[in-house]
Amino acid sequence: MMNSDVTRSRTWQRLKKLAETPYDLTGGGLARDGRISSMVCRTAGLRLYYASQRIDQTVLEAFQDYADEHRLVDRFKEMRRGSVINRIDGWESENRRVLHTSCRDIFSAHPKEPGASAQARAEQQKLAGFLEELDRSDQFTTMVNVGIGGSDLGPRAVYEALKAYNIKARAVRFIANVDPDDASQVLDSIDPHRTLVVVVSKSGSTLETRTNEELARARFVEAGLDPTRHFIAVTGSGSPMDNPERYRRSFYMYDYIGGRYSVTSMVGCVGLGFALGMEQLQRFLAGAGEMDESCEQSAVIDNMALLMAMLGLWNHNFLACPTLAVLPYSQGLHRFTAHLQQCDMESNGKSITRDGKHVAMQTGPIVWGEPGTNGQHAFYQLLHQGTEIVPAEFIGFLSSQYGKDMVVDGTTSQQKLLANLLAQSVALASGQHHENPNKRFPGNRPSSVVIGERLDPLTMGRLLALYEAKIVFQGFAWNINSFDQEGVELGKVLAKQFLHHLSDGQKGGSSIAEQFLQALEK
Repeated sequence: MMNSDVTRSRTWQRLKKLAETPYDLTGGGLARDGRISSMVCRTAGLRLYYASQRIDQTVLEAFQDYADEHRLVDRFKEMRRGSVINRIDGWESENRRVLHTSCRDIFSAHPKEPGASAQARAEQQKLAGFLEELDRSDQFTTMVNVGIGGSDLGPRAVYEALKAYNIKARAVRFIANVDPDDASQVLDSIDPHRTLVVVVSKSGSTLETRTNEELARARFVEAGLDPTRHFIAVTGSGSPMDNPERYRRSFYMYDYIGGRYSVTSMVGCVGLGFALGMEQLQRFLAGAGEMDESCEQSAVIDNMALLMAMLGLWNHNFLACPTLAVLPYSQGLHRFTAHLQQCDMESNGKSITRDGKHVAMQTGPIVWGEPGTNGQHAFYQLLHQGTEIVPAEFIGFLSSQYGKDMVVDGTTSQQKLLANLLAQSVALASGQHHENPNKRFPGNRPSSVVIGERLDPLTMGRLLALYEAKIVFQGFAWNINSFDQEGVELGKVLAKQFLHHLSDGQKGGSSIAEQFLQALEK
C-alpha cells in the first residue's frame, strides 16, 4: 500500500527540486519559443491557456509522473464507478460512495454506475412531468429556494449565470441566511399566489432551513393560502420532509451526493428547470457530462481538470502561494467564485490523510475573487505589487450572452472586457521595469486563462464540472478525503448550547455559552 504521506514520494521530491528554479516569465519569457500558442489545453469546448504559469516542459513531465504514481485518473474513474471513497480508513466516517457525476451520466447507453444514473433519470422524469404540469397551469412565475450551503450557493451561482436563458417572466429567488432580514427581503417582494417554494435539505433537519421554511409558510398563511399547495421538498427519501401532507411534491437526493457537489442533482435541477425549462436544463447536464468524460484522459496535457489541479499543487505547495483568486470576466458568473469557495475549501480544507494521519504539507488554498473588470478597481493593486503572490484563474468568453453591444472608441464592450482579461494575465506574468520604484511591477505572478465561446447552459455545465473535477483531483493528490465536512459540525453543536440557554432563559450558569450570553446583556 502506498505511503499516505505523499511528500515522501519520488515524484513529490522531483517537483520540489524543480521548484527551486521555476520558469522566469519576465524579460520576454512569456512570449519565448511560441510559448503562448503551444501551452493550450482544449477540452469539451473550453480552452485553457497556461503559458503564464511558472512551468516549462520538464515541469509538465513531472506533473504527468506525479499523476501516474499517485493514480489520480484511476481514482477518478473508480469514483465515477461507485467505489466507496468518502471514508477515513480505520476510523468512523461517512463511508459512502461519491456519485455526483451520475447525475449527468444519464445520456449514455452505458453509464459508469448504472444504478445511480437510473435513479437520476427517474428524478429527471418526475421533474419533467412536474414542469409540464406547471406549464399547463401558467399560474406560477416565481420559485423561492430555501436552503443553505450546497443547497444554495451552487444553484444560485448557476441560476445567476444563466438568467439570459430564463423562460420569459419566470424568476427564482433564494433564502439562505438564518438572519430574518434575508427571508423578509424576499418574502415581502413576492406574490404568494404565483409563487412556489422549494425547500432543500437532505436530512430534513437543517436548522437554518427549517427556520426559514416556517417564516415562508407564515407568509402564505397570512395571504390565506394553503402552503401545501405551494411547497416542494428536495430531500432524502424517508426524511421528515418526505411528507405529502406538507409538500405538493417531493424530489429526492441521495447520500452519495455531497451538498457542494449537488447542483446537477435535484438540489439544483428543480429551480433551474423551472427557470430555464427542461431542454436547456438537459443541455446544462450534458455539458457537465462531457467534462466528466474528459477527466478520464490519462495525459495531463489533454485533461484540463487534472492540469489545473497540478498547476494549483505547483503554486500552492512548491511555490508557497497560500491563496487562489478566481476572476471571471463575465457578470453572469458574479456568484460562481462564492460557490467554488465552498466547494474547494469545504472539500480540501483538511489536515488528516485518508488513514487518519496528520498531513505533511499544506492542503486546500484560500479561494476568493470577484468579477472583472470591477475587481481591477478594487484589489488588483495587491495582485500586481503587493508582497503576497496570488495565483489567478481568469475565466472569459468570446461572445456576450445577450448580444446587445455597440462600438465605443473603436471597440465593443465585449472586446474591451476580453482585452482587459488578457492584459491582466500578461501584466502579472511579465511585470515592468522602471527607474521609478513606484512604477515597478515584479512580474512572475502566475495565472491561467479559461476561455469559452459564450456562457450558455452547455458551457456552464462544462465549467462547473471542470472545477468540481479539479478539486477532486487535488484531494487525491494530497491523499485526503474531499467528501466529508466534519469541520462544520463543532460549531453546530456549540450553537445548540447557546440556543438552549436562549430558549429556556436559564440564568447563573457557568458554561461558556452562559458566560457569553451574560456578557452580551451588560
